[in-house]
Amino acid sequence: MLTKDQKKQIEDLGMPLPLVEEQIQNFKEGFPFLNIHDTATIGDGIKVLEKDDLKHYVSYYESLSPEKIIVKFVPASGAASRMFKDLYSFLEKDNRNLDEDAFTEKFIENLNQFAFYEDLDASLKASGSSIEKALKENNPTLVVQHLLEEQGLGYGNLPKGLLKFHQYKEGSRTPVEEHFVEGAQYGKGKNNTSRLHFTVSPEHKVKFEEKVNAIKKGLEQQLGVKFEISFSQQKITTDTIAVDMENQPFVESDERILFRPAGHGALLENLNDIEADLVFIKNIDNVVPDRLKDMTTAYKKAIGGILLEAQEAIFKILEKSDSSVDEKILREGENVYVNILGAKLPDFYKNFSDTEKSGFLKQKLNRPIRVCGMVENTGEPGGGPFWVKEKDGSLALQIAETAQLNLEDADQKAKFQASTHFNPTDLVCGIKDYQGKKYNLLQFRDPQTGFITKKSKSGQDLKAQELPGLWNGSMAHWNSIFVEVPLITFNPVKTINDLLREVHQ
Repeated sequence: MLTKDQKKQIEDLGMPLPLVEEQIQNFKEGFPFLNIHDTATIGDGIKVLEKDDLKHYVSYYESLSPEKIIVKFVPASGAASRMFKDLYSFLEKDNRNLDEDAFTEKFIENLNQFAFYEDLDASLKASGSSIEKALKENNPTLVVQHLLEEQGLGYGNLPKGLLKFHQYKEGSRTPVEEHFVEGAQYGKGKNNTSRLHFTVSPEHKVKFEEKVNAIKKGLEQQLGVKFEISFSQQKITTDTIAVDMENQPFVESDERILFRPAGHGALLENLNDIEADLVFIKNIDNVVPDRLKDMTTAYKKAIGGILLEAQEAIFKILEKSDSSVDEKILREGENVYVNILGAKLPDFYKNFSDTEKSGFLKQKLNRPIRVCGMVENTGEPGGGPFWVKEKDGSLALQIAETAQLNLEDADQKAKFQASTHFNPTDLVCGIKDYQGKKYNLLQFRDPQTGFITKKSKSGQDLKAQELPGLWNGSMAHWNSIFVEVPLITFNPVKTINDLLREVHQ
């Protein structure tokens, strides 16, 4: 039960009181598990592009993209500190013996392969040492400290997007710069403009702006493209209330209720503010050097072409349905729904009147659309592709995270384990309807697909709540097309030593 003072706190923060009360109720009741009907597989929910298909969709995209407003939406608020977890553990040890720390030993032995090597050496030299001297004196601690701490490069307090990832003859690049280059290759649209939108943390916004201001003009000249760059932060109003283990508001020592960021699902609000015909979504750390960009570019253009072709068919049938309903239009609508979107008509559809069939198809087709790249499952964490039964009994393609599923249920566990692919945050979105109006994306979210996690604050246990994930529950009621893409297009950097992989060299 919220007290009068707590209600005032909530109102002062700009949080809708009924929404916060609903969040508390979610803690008490929990979220229902998502019931997957079946696994989406190649030929049954996942499309495979043959060589001619790839060529066709790339060409189709290239023919239409110059007239489209295209935005590359890059979640970039993640701190790099998680990349350095093992190095921080090394610094915390009393006995810092490399022979007993394989991760740090690998890092130290391969220092000259990192794009930040020269910067790190310069930092050490400024303090009277050098990488060579520190290692000769058997002092790897000094090297690690100069990488992570403010006395040196301060990488431990920077966002991933501003770390040097890749080395080139003309210098090194951060992920931000690699996204500029990618944007010029497949995200170029109307007025020869590549529009990049980065979601960043408030404490890092100035550094991102400084980086962009330093590189933008030079890259425009080098790549022959105009760049429009914008930033946003997760909105404070998307934070969710934390509760104690009795589901009462978690109150800090200053009597303030604790609100916490609600996960990447909060970015749906940011996406909803984007003005664009097409939006590509890709994580900040999933970038490769230029020598490997051709494959990524080809498949990004291809999934863009698939979306534009499907969208054209959907828009045509919706426009026809506005003026009349006849058997021919119904057959065309069914074809779009089943053969282009790859969806499945429910058994009860055949018992509908023509008017009911038309209404069903309009409601199903008039939705935001996304095409999601799916890579073969190699054990990496990520959402899997599944068939899910909607409330009306029809089957739809959705991405489901592990936390959404009841893996204690033998049937659900078997279907989950049978999944052959996962989505590496690789998708393109169409967020306007057939009349050119923007969808309100919040209306297509499934609020029952949130998460509850256990955390702690100031030594006390608490429960936190995440909003439906951006590419799973937040897009639950979108039209989805799943396409297999090569594994080489997925190269995230989760730890600093991932940069030693061949694909990042």
